[in-house]
Amino acid sequence: MIDRSKRPRRAFRRPAVEEERTVRRAVAAAAIGNVAEWYDFGIYSYLAAVVLGRAFFPDGGQWATAYTLGAFAAAFLMRPLGGFVFGRLGDKIGRTKVLSATVVLMAVSTVLLGLIPSYGAIGVAAPLLVLFVRMLQGFSAGGEYTGALTLIAEYSPDRRRGFFGSWLEFGTLTGYTFGAGVCWTVIAVLPEQDLLSWGWRVPFMLALPLGITGIYLRLRLEDTPAFRQLMERSPALATMSSRRALQIVVTRYRAAALVAVGIVVAWNVTNYVLTNYVPTYLTGTLPRYGLGGSSPEVATALQVVVMVLMLCVIVSVGRLSDRVGRKPVLMTGSVGLVLLGLPAVWLLRGGLVGQVAGLLIIGLALVCFAAVSPSTLPALFPTMIRYSSLAVLFNLAVSLFAGTAPTIIEALATATGNLDWPGYFLVGAGIVGVVSTRFLSEQAGRPLDGAAPLTSSSELPPPPLSADGVPLENPRQ
Repeated sequence: MIDRSKRPRRAFRRPAVEEERTVRRAVAAAAIGNVAEWYDFGIYSYLAAVVLGRAFFPDGGQWATAYTLGAFAAAFLMRPLGGFVFGRLGDKIGRTKVLSATVVLMAVSTVLLGLIPSYGAIGVAAPLLVLFVRMLQGFSAGGEYTGALTLIAEYSPDRRRGFFGSWLEFGTLTGYTFGAGVCWTVIAVLPEQDLLSWGWRVPFMLALPLGITGIYLRLRLEDTPAFRQLMERSPALATMSSRRALQIVVTRYRAAALVAVGIVVAWNVTNYVLTNYVPTYLTGTLPRYGLGGSSPEVATALQVVVMVLMLCVIVSVGRLSDRVGRKPVLMTGSVGLVLLGLPAVWLLRGGLVGQVAGLLIIGLALVCFAAVSPSTLPALFPTMIRYSSLAVLFNLAVSLFAGTAPTIIEALATATGNLDWPGYFLVGAGIVGVVSTRFLSEQAGRPLDGAAPLTSSSELPPPPLSADGVPLENPRQ
């Protein structure tokens, strides 16, 4: 486990108390903004195999899908840079200002993506513009998720951090589900010619009102209790250089950083296989090899059903982790991937019933990570470097190992003809998760490093009453 005994910790005499209404408003602002962010980021993958390959890579042949997913992966090249820039800003000027900026950038870039002319209209400039806009989206995403994760963790009472943290992934899944539902609707309703000419642009245009909603909610929010405490205690920390922040991570939090990277890899490989590669696998890869895949409408509908089921349980799993701890839940998901990753992929080749079963297995493993990681990762680092550390480590791990997984899997399957590659990646993710969880220090119910113990007004004991039932402000001892 990570040894925290040698780290200097500031002793806080009294716990901080936050109004329950403020806590819930902060969680809603982060989660709803996250809905907009991941709706924008996810709709590309749902349209990749069905439309975007033909719109922007019409001469790609059997590699058109791989090219389209390659443009998807390009966004992950920019995520570490976005994490570095927005993370340092978040530790200097506060969480809420930076999170408002990330929503603006994502909404604008997504609308721009929907306005790009097709290859038939402007030639090679079309895929180049797609590549550029996807990189803008990646830059935004680099600061968005870890900022929202930090904000919720720092607003959440210590005893309910797992419960409130799970709402962040509830927002992520809602964004993906909404994106899948919108894409399914335009695919199912519109004739193919209309879909190719203008219909695929509709989901991208809807990013604008979603983004405006996220901006409005976040701008009305005060910064987190932990960040306010830090600025009151040591305002000079706002001027700390990026080099000094990196030195702190390397010298004092090296083990924590390795554990964080491992959890992020296990979690996000599973996430991107399910949400970004499986639709392509069912609609493009399997039919290309003469196996029973599914139509775009059925594949998208299956994705929506599985994610709705995940939405139904994710908050309960987060609440459970507040009682039993984070480690048992994370270990359950990791072991599930090791044992069932390959069988789940085999089931995807077994018709509709098998596809439902395979998706449910992957979804249940994913929900163990998604419900608990938002409350686990922020507890590994202190307030002064929490946002920047998470932003850089999270995005490096996602960019190198997870976001590129759909492209690598598709390329390997195309090159080798072996359709088990998604299962190999899931098993590998499970092994990484088992090792990382083994060395994780249990933090459920404990204050965040560098912050006072935090409770909410709803958790305070009721005031004593007089004989006639009037609350007493200063009862005699």
